[in-house]
Amino acid sequence: MKGAIGVDLPEQVSAAIFEVSNTLGPGFLKGRTVGEYFADILVEDALVVELKCVDRLTTEHTAQCLNYLRASGRTVCLLVNFQKAEVAWKRIVNGFDAPD
Repeated sequence: MKGAIGVDLPEQVSAAIFEVSNTLGPGFLKGRTVGEYFADILVEDALVVELKCVDRLTTEHTAQCLNYLRASGRTVCLLVNFQKAEVAWKRIVNGFDAPD
């Protein structure tokens, strides 16, 4: 049956999540490769564009972009929210917030 989950699968995945967290700690602080990251949009192999459709941009979204920049070695990310009629965006540069 498509989409059926075995009883042990959630427990196995949870154990793996905690192992990664315990080993690496929060964020991308230890310089280890743990998987692949694919940007929503990558412009000219330099500018990361992260797309959202949420009520408002939060510090968690900013942290996500900062992690993407650290992981990819790139310097600028545009965080874009398409939820409302007026597009909201934030520029994140070299690990700190830059003025819009």
